[in-house]
Amino acid sequence: MLSLMSEPTETRRERAARRAGEFPPAPEPLPRPVLDSHTHLDITVSEAGVPGGGPSDDPIGTAITVAAKVGVDRLVQVGVDVASSRWGADIAEAYPAVLATVALHPNEAPRLADLDEALREIESLAARDRVRGIGETGMDFFRTGDEGRAAQETSFRAHIAIAKRYGRTLVIHDRDAHADVLRILDDEGAPDTVVLHCFSGDAEFARECVRRGYLLSFAGTVTFGSATALRAAAALTPLDQILVETDAPYLTPTPHRGRPNASYLIPLTVRALAQTTGSDLDELCAAISATGDRAFGPW
Repeated sequence: MLSLMSEPTETRRERAARRAGEFPPAPEPLPRPVLDSHTHLDITVSEAGVPGGGPSDDPIGTAITVAAKVGVDRLVQVGVDVASSRWGADIAEAYPAVLATVALHPNEAPRLADLDEALREIESLAARDRVRGIGETGMDFFRTGDEGRAAQETSFRAHIAIAKRYGRTLVIHDRDAHADVLRILDDEGAPDTVVLHCFSGDAEFARECVRRGYLLSFAGTVTFGSATALRAAAALTPLDQILVETDAPYLTPTPHRGRPNASYLIPLTVRALAQTTGSDLDELCAAISATGDRAFGPW
């Protein structure tokens, strides 16, 4: 078994403590398989434990098995720095149900002493066959202030170029930066496939993304009671431009907010999306699955 990432930092331990508690029970299985288009298996296992409960000598395999039992048969493991990107690429080669993306998270870019060297490392990983996406990259104006935005933009533009050179899907992290994300994509020219990870915009922003042909990936946030604007965005998104994700171990869907998230909880978000979009559940699952294969597959 491939080793997990290094032990969590103190900050991660503190975050894990805030999510303390057992994983929620498994939801009712979906009528047909879908994918989790964005998860962090390394952080999930390191901070929250093994989905399904109990110790395991193969925590990644266990997480995959537990997800498959409820109809989540494919996972996209997402990199946020050089180390996690390398780990994800290795995991994708070891487990047929997993594909990987590689990137420097936008909040990581301003912290790096040598951004160019880190970008070269990401590009070297982008060439690997089981790496199918470049991300999560983008802009984040919530956690990074004005002093870090130039580095974020430089990194984002470099990731766009890597995605186009290698024909990879671009996976975007956008927090409080909608206009700048679109500006940079328009300036650089977007890759053939763009995914707005954990879509957080309103209906107006969704229309702009849909018009450009981007894919909108909805997380557990769409189930939150306060997410009226997000549900309005989902309701106008064509089914063939919708993906679903966990961003595990974060953003656990209702009714389990505050407990650890994992890929096996995707059915809760899919059912909420079916209700929001007025779609037949089977039809929505089929559309999500086909879009996932178009963006990342074949597995």
